[in-house]
Amino acid sequence: MTQAFTAGIAVAVVSLVAVVGPVLGLSPWLITLVVALALGSLTVDAAQFGGRGGHLLAETLPGGLARLRRIAVHEAGHVFVAKAEALPVRQVLVGSLACLRAGLSSGGITVLEPPAHAKLSAVELRRWSKVLQAGMVAEQLIYGESEGGADDRALLGRLWGLSGFDAETAQREQRRARREVEQALRAQQNELEQEALLLLQQAPRLGRPAAAIGAEA
Repeated sequence: MTQAFTAGIAVAVVSLVAVVGPVLGLSPWLITLVVALALGSLTVDAAQFGGRGGHLLAETLPGGLARLRRIAVHEAGHVFVAKAEALPVRQVLVGSLACLRAGLSSGGITVLEPPAHAKLSAVELRRWSKVLQAGMVAEQLIYGESEGGADDRALLGRLWGLSGFDAETAQREQRRARREVEQALRAQQNELEQEALLLLQQAPRLGRPAAAIGAEA
């Protein structure tokens, strides 16, 4: 997904230069150079940054704030429900730039205090089921659909599996937890959006410090 997004940007740049260049009277040599740089940047981005460069660029361009806000909403869901469930949050990062600075290949992340044991009780698993699904639920509530959450679902599946519960029980309890989170976030949507705004104000973008993003928002 990430590499495809970056490739799309590179193709768009190449196409734009190929179409507009001759009209503006640009030298064929200059057009060739731009194309080579675009393709070279794509290769370096894929090799060194796992394709995150395309997302970093997207967050810098006009409309990038909307992308960051969606990430902030997702992470705010985790934070909001983690507080309610008394699960300690170690760190929250919003945006590709913040994650790259932390050495992470992600668009956003909420780092929770890991459980003391790999095998959790049913009560603990219910708490984790709420917190890990809260990001997807928050997106669904605000945007009508969820784009992120693949890692959350995978981690939740591993936690239930390691704890020895059968798949039917795990799925039933996760559905129950999701319904409870949906009710809680819907009832406190204003507070959720305020949490997302705070996270957005802390999210850096290339050429724009966090304070500027807060003012822009």
